[in-house]
Amino acid sequence: MEVIGSVGRMQRQAAVWRAAGLKIAFVPTMGALHEGHLSLVRLARKRGDRVVVSIYVNPTQFGPKEDFARYPRPRRRDLELCRKEGVDAVFAPSTLYRSDASTRVIETEKSLGRCGRHRPGHFDGVATVVVKLLNIVQPDVAIFGQKDAQQCDVIERVVRDLDLPVKIVRGPIVRDRNGLALSSRNTYLSAEEMEVALNLPRVLRAVKSKRQMTMRQRERMARERLRRVKGLTLDYVEAAGAYLCAAVRVGGTRLIDNVRITGNG
Repeated sequence: MEVIGSVGRMQRQAAVWRAAGLKIAFVPTMGALHEGHLSLVRLARKRGDRVVVSIYVNPTQFGPKEDFARYPRPRRRDLELCRKEGVDAVFAPSTLYRSDASTRVIETEKSLGRCGRHRPGHFDGVATVVVKLLNIVQPDVAIFGQKDAQQCDVIERVVRDLDLPVKIVRGPIVRDRNGLALSSRNTYLSAEEMEVALNLPRVLRAVKSKRQMTMRQRERMARERLRRVKGLTLDYVEAAGAYLCAAVRVGGTRLIDNVRITGNG
């Protein structure tokens, strides 16, 4: 497995693979890898001849009061996990932005509502870094996790609108045995906070099971139930297509989740 820190070197390696007729599958991450990320790597292995994982904590998608500085960065562990999964290259640049960078990518529809309402500028940072990474790694397929449903929506729209030659694939949510969607931020939770956080997937599962309810009724029920949980602050419950999405705060940790709704929806 190669560990590549240079943009130019990554582009050259991608060009060599493509010239040889090899299909590149790409998994962008911010590191602190867990089973959710590794499930995406395994999906990438099925979709490509060469698998690239990026590890880059992107500063432009963090707000001024968010957790950029304390975001976990266990580099040695991340690289070992990638080796065990047979990753061909890890792209781990120290920075992707020049000091005088003045260009960014802005998506103006899918980024509205949900997390976009509560994290101004977040999806500008996401869209910009993803376009940069796609230009650098030059993949045929890029794999993103469904847990970040709105991120997937934004990226799919950006790729479509900018005619980028890559197929976006969504990997399913991976959950802990207790039902909580896996996230690098789960490590912030104390044992007591974890018990509070478990109300998020429980409530979403409960409203999903109400097959005679409309989506709007499910939204209202989820909001009411989550607002009653002591120690949990609700950011939103919002429908997006076939998905019911939610974000909450437990202590200083922000958690997101979503479920696909079938039936009356």
